[in-house]
Amino acid sequence: MAKRTKRQLPDGGLPLAVNRKARREYQVLERFEAGIELLGTEVKSIRGGKIQLRDSYVGFRDHEAWLLDAHISAYSHGNRENHELERPRRLLLKRREIDRLFGRTRDRGLTVVPLSVYLKGNRIKVELALAEGRRLHDKRQRERERTLDREAREVFRGRRRMRAGSSEHGP
Repeated sequence: MAKRTKRQLPDGGLPLAVNRKARREYQVLERFEAGIELLGTEVKSIRGGKIQLRDSYVGFRDHEAWLLDAHISAYSHGNRENHELERPRRLLLKRREIDRLFGRTRDRGLTVVPLSVYLKGNRIKVELALAEGRRLHDKRQRERERTLDREAREVFRGRRRMRAGSSEHGP
């Protein structure tokens, strides 16, 4: 069985783009999968990994969800029909999901942010998160916990190596 890396998706595929800043700035409450309405040159650019989600977010207008401020670079072999780089792109969600997300963002002050863009079959999908903004002290506490966990793992690995090494070279 192949070893799964941290960034691989559950189905074994690799994401085309990851929004690492969103995972740091927000606490993810729920995740959703959405399709995205794209032009031909946008699809080709995304398949080449030319998408940036850093400052993007989901907005709601006219009972539709829109991906805003996502940067998709121009397709290198495109012509004068190439796409706009940061145009709003409609997300393909069910009506019930859109209403639920809109209600939670309006009532509780939550945010919907894209976490990653990936291929599912031949379709490009966006992983969305209903998220709550982290405060500065929450970010610092999370960093402390991660550092302590990392140090504990290193100590544990060192002990395991010492035990394995000493049993091989017995008296």
